[in-house]
Amino acid sequence: MLSSEQIQAHVAKIADDGYTIVENAIEPDFLESLHEDLLRLERELAVEPHANDFEGAKTARIYNLLVHGKLWERVPVHENVLPIVEGVLDAGCLVSSLSSIAIGPDEKPQPIHADDQLIPMPKPHPPLVCNTMWAVTEFTEENGATRIIPGSHKRDHSPIYGRRYESIPAVMPKGSVVIYDGAMWHGGGANRTSARRVGVAMNYCAGYVRQQENQQLGIPLEIVGGFSKRLRELVGFSTYNGLIGHIDRRTPDEVFFGDTPRKVVWDY
Repeated sequence: MLSSEQIQAHVAKIADDGYTIVENAIEPDFLESLHEDLLRLERELAVEPHANDFEGAKTARIYNLLVHGKLWERVPVHENVLPIVEGVLDAGCLVSSLSSIAIGPDEKPQPIHADDQLIPMPKPHPPLVCNTMWAVTEFTEENGATRIIPGSHKRDHSPIYGRRYESIPAVMPKGSVVIYDGAMWHGGGANRTSARRVGVAMNYCAGYVRQQENQQLGIPLEIVGGFSKRLRELVGFSTYNGLIGHIDRRTPDEVFFGDTPRKVVWDY
């Protein structure tokens, strides 16, 4: 578990450089369980590449992982990741999406992009998105480690899709996590090896931003009801600053699952 000083150092590095890497953040047995479950899901769901420039012609992706078993509920709340994300956004942050990205041999590099570039706001701006990539396998320059452009989160524009930019690989050992401001320019690397590069993309957004994956409609209520209280908050069954997301002055958690009533902002 990270100390408060380590968390603050990682948050500061993201503010300065746009990213940080937490090496060996994930327990080896948990990581292996995730890897095994991804292989199971790929078989059962008959996952095939979507064959477009962004998602890749040889990259297998599984979306909405929170509907696929209790194992995945541990990912958004991991103690070595979430506190850093909360430091970048705040404790009212939300799960934006949870997916896997397995880059296969001979895959081409993904176009450089920013994860917030579809949000119509002038740049630079305070962090709206804070995303993480878990290294389920080792990330190397040869196997497709995420390409990043440090400091680009401070630019006044987003990259032009399809244009080539100078970047560096986020090289990291298996079990590590790169955490970055969604405004930082980045993209998946080319895989020039004979093995797959497997990652889990655990992405978050500010509590006042619409989530990339529709968590409230995409996850059945019977599954949400089995989540921990913190995970229910993270997927959006909460309110932001005592107001945003309320239902008749109540949190969705109170309405659907009987959570303790909370004051709305007007009651303070």
